[in-house]
Amino acid sequence: MTAQPQPDSASQPSFEILAAARRAIIAIDGPAGAGKSTVARHLAQFYGLLNLETGAMYRAFALKALTAGVGLDDVAGLLPLSAQTTIHLEPTGEGNLVYLDGTDVTARLREPEVTDGASRVSVHPQIRAWMVGLQQQLAASGGVVMEGRDIGTVVFPHADVKIFLDAAPEVRGLRRYDQLDPEAAAEVQPEEVVRELRARDERDRNRADSPLKPADDAVILDSTRLTLDQVVAQAEAIVAAKLSAPKFS
Repeated sequence: MTAQPQPDSASQPSFEILAAARRAIIAIDGPAGAGKSTVARHLAQFYGLLNLETGAMYRAFALKALTAGVGLDDVAGLLPLSAQTTIHLEPTGEGNLVYLDGTDVTARLREPEVTDGASRVSVHPQIRAWMVGLQQQLAASGGVVMEGRDIGTVVFPHADVKIFLDAAPEVRGLRRYDQLDPEAAAEVQPEEVVRELRARDERDRNRADSPLKPADDAVILDSTRLTLDQVVAQAEAIVAAKLSAPKFS
């Protein structure tokens, strides 16, 4: 794996790097709760790019399946449902709004049943192929930060920047618990969230189609013992180093 450059959080991107970023695809991969959404949102704002949150797209489809009463393991039922599904991301200063068939469902996408359902629907190769096609269309012209679990390995294996963001399962589980709204948090214990996250890790890392793993040319950024400011500063430095390569000049 590529060694990490040292961050310089006080610096601002140069004109040349900003110009390169507008043509680039930046891939942020990693397991649930690693902070991908936070880092991707920051990089998109810092470099003036579109933040394409692929995990939210899977969660939106899982929500639709749950609402429609279609089994998350029933690929024969999920396929026709996908053909009747539209998912739209609308960037805002606070992050993406997610529209499912024209309805804003952003507030529901962190519900434990929905996040678990996203992992279950994503194991089906046919559903992944449909979703990858949507993601490739949205990012085809570059100028995007994409975060998910297989962006650098499957969706855009030739992405200009690849970061694999990771952290210890216990740390990720507590972060995910802290993201729950008060009503949802009151119904579960932190240990339960950690246990469900470990189960999700097992599914994601061992699925037959597009298993979760770093791309060979990805930079691994472990956030277990880092503050948020340290993580985003290191991510900025990684992107700046990659976009300073001769091919962008």
